[in-house]
Amino acid sequence: MGDVSHTSLSLLPSSDRADVAARLRDALLGASFTADGLLDLLGAPAYAALARSETVPALRATRGDTPLETLVRLFLLQQPVPHARVADVLPVQDCLESGWLTRAGADEVAATVDIRPYGGPGGEDWFIVSDLGCAVGGAGGIGSREEGVVLGVGGASTTLAGITVRTPVSSALDLGTGSGIQALHAAQHATRVTATDLNPRALHITALTLALSGAPAADLREGSLFEPIADDETYDLIVSNPPFVISPGARLTYRDGGMGGDDLCRTLVQQAGDRLSDGGYAQFLANWQHVEGEEWQDRLRSWVPRGCDAWIVQREVQDVTQYAELWLRDAGDHRDDPAEYQARYDAWLDEFEARKVKAVGFGWITLRRTAAAEPSITVEEWPHSIEQPLGETVRAHFDRVDYLRASDDAALLDGHFRLVAEVVQEQVGLPGAEDPEHVVLRQHRGMRRATKVDTVGAGFAGVCDGTLSAGRILDAIAQLVGEDPVLLRDRTPAQIRLLVEQGFLEPAE
Repeated sequence: MGDVSHTSLSLLPSSDRADVAARLRDALLGASFTADGLLDLLGAPAYAALARSETVPALRATRGDTPLETLVRLFLLQQPVPHARVADVLPVQDCLESGWLTRAGADEVAATVDIRPYGGPGGEDWFIVSDLGCAVGGAGGIGSREEGVVLGVGGASTTLAGITVRTPVSSALDLGTGSGIQALHAAQHATRVTATDLNPRALHITALTLALSGAPAADLREGSLFEPIADDETYDLIVSNPPFVISPGARLTYRDGGMGGDDLCRTLVQQAGDRLSDGGYAQFLANWQHVEGEEWQDRLRSWVPRGCDAWIVQREVQDVTQYAELWLRDAGDHRDDPAEYQARYDAWLDEFEARKVKAVGFGWITLRRTAAAEPSITVEEWPHSIEQPLGETVRAHFDRVDYLRASDDAALLDGHFRLVAEVVQEQVGLPGAEDPEHVVLRQHRGMRRATKVDTVGAGFAGVCDGTLSAGRILDAIAQLVGEDPVLLRDRTPAQIRLLVEQGFLEPAE
């Protein structure tokens, strides 16, 4: 791609100079301009403050003249730095000619983009490029009004990267790539990566992110949603952190979908089914409306395309006032004239009232293409703590779906199961009581679920090590507690099914 400019955004570095990007990368690594290097230099409080777009602690920590301090002031804090100091660290002339740096006054240079070190899942040293002052994506991080601004990595970006299934695939598609973080992750396990964005500036910055991180180039295509994708193209993995904010109008390309209500997210999900290869995954972050007189779970089930299993998790719900305030602050509107802020706030509430929206949900949507006659659709609320990365947990969920779909009660009783690692048992009851009121199984990994079980369920789970069939275990428990083994075999498969479905037990085969 050629250089992309915007009326009041900085000119971007050339994306055609891979040689300069490689030399710049070597120089950054040589100066320990990495996630670990920054933590060592700045200390945890200043490093965490940077993630909140607060720069004062980092400015105080970089008053020296070491190579790393020079790079932090240049690329993270966007301070002009003397030419001579930069020349000791970077191939400064190459960076000026290719646009990574620009002259600032007689003897200083400044960065044209923000470059932020990012640690890959395998310990890789990557660099995320974004517009100046926009390294932190998401609510509260940016005050920019520029329509085409390209953000860096925020909490939503890292959440999506963490939940994505990372099995090796031949093709991956990143819809609405932004600064390219999802494409960068996908390049590690996909032979071919396609990245799309409505904003040509975002595609240019994605090319810079991939080059500076030492990743293969992606197939970059301009357009909205699936528009740049041919009708006969399918992918093994589709990921998207779309502009999901439900707002009146579309002021900011990076966050506002430009469709009414949650139509953008619905359209994205519904159209993904035909773009998936057999067994392929599509994973999205999304917002959805809670509408008066309608169950939000039913709304989301209606989005799932035919021929796809789905697992939808609502992580958070905000009432319409909280939601409006969150995104008005994201745009910096709270710093405007109070009357204008109130007018914008009013417009958001008018929009929600017209649509009978009482709250907005946020969460994850995962689809998997299946040939099953009856696809599985799970919609649940889980606001509790989890352990990222969850990609393997997501993959295992759909493996269990396949197993349970193919297993009737007789097959479950013939099956062999193992208690999943990191599951503990808790007994709940009054101190000194002879028997607990109830028993809880709790996961310490992944979704960190907890579920109540009776004494039979607890005993059953406790001895599941894959050696005995479920039926044999139940027969032994029946003998131990003096219960009819036929009745026990009859009533327990439902509990086994639930424990497998929620990830407490896994088939041992």
